[in-house]
Amino acid sequence: MTFYILLTFVFLLLLAVSFAVVLIYKKDMHPWILGYWRKAFFSSKPQTSGTTHVMFCFVDHYEPQWLNKDNIELERERVDRWFNDYPKMAEKFTDADGCHPKHSFFFPEEEYREEHLNKLSDLCARGFGEIEIHLHHENDTSDNLRMVLSNFAQTLHEKHGALATDPVTGKPVYAFIHGNWALDNSHPKGHWCGVNDELIVLKETGCYVDMTFPSPDSTQPSLTNCFYYAKDDPNKPKSYNTGKLMYKNGSASGDMLIMQGPMGFNREAFKFGILPKIERADIRDNMRPSPARIDNWVDKHIHVEGQPNWIFIKIHTHGAQDVDMPALLGEPIEAMHRHLNEKYNDGEQYKLHYVSAREMYNIAKAAEAGEQGEPNDYRDFILKKPAFKRM
Repeated sequence: MTFYILLTFVFLLLLAVSFAVVLIYKKDMHPWILGYWRKAFFSSKPQTSGTTHVMFCFVDHYEPQWLNKDNIELERERVDRWFNDYPKMAEKFTDADGCHPKHSFFFPEEEYREEHLNKLSDLCARGFGEIEIHLHHENDTSDNLRMVLSNFAQTLHEKHGALATDPVTGKPVYAFIHGNWALDNSHPKGHWCGVNDELIVLKETGCYVDMTFPSPDSTQPSLTNCFYYAKDDPNKPKSYNTGKLMYKNGSASGDMLIMQGPMGFNREAFKFGILPKIERADIRDNMRPSPARIDNWVDKHIHVEGQPNWIFIKIHTHGAQDVDMPALLGEPIEAMHRHLNEKYNDGEQYKLHYVSAREMYNIAKAAEAGEQGEPNDYRDFILKKPAFKRM
């Protein structure tokens, strides 16, 4: 009898393991799950003292042509919705420094229309965000990518006052999000990129940080919940898979700084009442920012190594998709900001700082340089605020 009980136990264990392996691959968790578990179970939580500063950054894969490339009126409706409604929402909230929520619009080069950028630039000139670069491409080449990115950066800077400038060269520089998350030709079937030396090309054309991740598929790097420098291998895809962590009193290395948003498991949401849903810092109508999710983002404690009192939260969305706009501009997002202010902006245990993508980079670089105190002092640490144009 004991033998059969043991045999049954072994069979059920193997069945459970097999199910887990199948699920891990089906959900594209295999690139990152082992490292995530290792960090979660074998690394101690950073010790902090005094006030913990929470930098909150909202980046947007902002695509007005979503599924409607030939409908200019629909594009205008989408952009106008943000132009009119975002200030009404954002003006209701301020952080510890008196700043309203800041939305970083990563605008796709292939969808450029001057009238849309004029409106977004006006919005940004009033303090409600900043504009950066997004790109979808397929079967591309290094030379073409270099030309496209350089020209688009120059257009955004000259026509709209967008993008910071390099303090040495005076040329426009930018933060980047890759379309379909396929940075550095990382899609397993080679889709949506084609350029194995993309990190090098980005660096050459003025990109100072990549903010593509976390991703919902196998393009996700093995490193999670951290900032790190990646070195490009121009002969291989997905060179950003590993890298050197960003740390206090350290220095830049490699070709590209990768700044990720929180990733892991959503402790409050379960599929079939059993399996926790994967948390990928994505906000939309069917993934609303509940208090438990927000607490989870803070608990991930993304920071520059050695500076645990400065926490960075980068969440993302696709803000021009019609179904999600009520959640992004209405009560669900207002509830998120209320929770952030009520729990993480008491002025003693926590201080909240709404930051743009550029400001988050600057503050992280200040931490890397060993600076301390109030993060607000370092919003323009290296890259100054662009002079956005009003309409």
